[in-house]
Amino acid sequence: MRYALFALPLIALIALVTIFATSMDRDADLVRSVLIDKPAPQFTLPAVEGLDVPGFDTAALKGQPTLVNVFASWCVPCRDEHPLLETIKAETGIAMFGINHSDAPENAVAFLKELGNPYDAVGADRDRRVSIDWGVYGVPETFLVNAEGTIVYKHVGPLTKEAIDGELKQALAGLGI
Repeated sequence: MRYALFALPLIALIALVTIFATSMDRDADLVRSVLIDKPAPQFTLPAVEGLDVPGFDTAALKGQPTLVNVFASWCVPCRDEHPLLETIKAETGIAMFGINHSDAPENAVAFLKELGNPYDAVGADRDRRVSIDWGVYGVPETFLVNAEGTIVYKHVGPLTKEAIDGELKQALAGLGI
């Protein structure tokens, strides 16, 4: 009986670890955004100090389709997806804005100088307030905003070639890109 009482917490711990481990690799599409088909939140982001592109606000998202990417220099998956963002920009010419999430300006500048800057504007979200308003779970995340300023697509996690060739290109095609 004593061994059973000792083993019970251990069995419960193993069960919880198993549940969490198998849940970590779930499909990112299961994380639905309540902002899809709704106007982008109202915000104003200052430029990242030291970058040669401006910050941006909600009004800048109107008039043309825009890809909004939330990134940070300390984010390893952001580094992995960055060449794909540059490819999207080169192939489509879409307006691309970056939300620099909780990052020191000098680190963001170094990140973009090293990897290249595909963004037409980069806003500094040092306190993560705008990211929270956008429903960001973690970096990177990417949003497609139509010319009316409505969010029409969200990708959680780093973009992959498969995600771009599938769902993102389909969403872009829906906007005539």
